[in-house]
Amino acid sequence: MSTDGRFDDALAVSDRLELFGTLVGALLVLIGLGTVAGMPWQTNGSTAVSVLQLLGVLATIAAGTGLVWLVRQ
Repeated sequence: MSTDGRFDDALAVSDRLELFGTLVGALLVLIGLGTVAGMPWQTNGSTAVSVLQLLGVLATIAAGTGLVWLVRQ
């Protein structure tokens, strides 16, 4: 039985995309955590803006976590 290497190439591309997705997801989580650690709500006086900022940060963390989960499945 001969193999022409097509499946090996497809597997290599899949592995690279898995690594890329994991790294991007982890970066999103780290950016979200860094934003929370920086306490952005202290730089403005509006409670509504602070709540929106916090929701955006939580959405960023959720997107990163979801991406890592999706890639690892």
